[in-house]
Amino acid sequence: MFAVFRTGGKQYRVAAEDVLKVDKIKGEPGEIVEFGDVLVVGGENVTLGAPIVAGATVAAEVLKQARGPKIIAFKKRRRKNSRRKRGHRQEFTLLRITEILTDGERPSKTAPEPKRTPTPVTEDALAPAAAAAMPAAADDASAAPGVARAKKRKAPANKTKRPKSRPPAAKAKQPAAKGKKKK
Repeated sequence: MFAVFRTGGKQYRVAAEDVLKVDKIKGEPGEIVEFGDVLVVGGENVTLGAPIVAGATVAAEVLKQARGPKIIAFKKRRRKNSRRKRGHRQEFTLLRITEILTDGERPSKTAPEPKRTPTPVTEDALAPAAAAAMPAAADDASAAPGVARAKKRKAPANKTKRPKSRPPAAKAKQPAAKGKKKK
């Protein structure tokens, strides 16, 4: 089943368990919010609203309230010594659609847990990580106690040696040759 609902001046096509980003709405993370402006409800038979479907709502769980990336608006008027730089971060709400309800039903009060199966951690999975850490520990143990280890330096890149430049020789002053010479 899917639905098309309207919020923040935009329309979103969603199904159950979809995660989407909408303009900021009120609600704390973990809270269930309802959207009543449902334009279309679909599935086996499609119901179109005129303009909204009566009795249909979309219930969603608020995952987080956050801010998007910084947008910089830079304006310059050339040859006028006029510049303006202004930054903006749009606030948004991340939602998980929990239910699409019809016929005036109310959403369940608790947010369902996501369907995830944790991967069991075995000793075989930890063995490569432990083996990678062992050589570093062995190097530290081989150093004599109380003796600081010298840092390894990279060899300098091969550069062609240029002869040192000499200071410029003083130039002899010549009289200016503008106009006629006087007798």
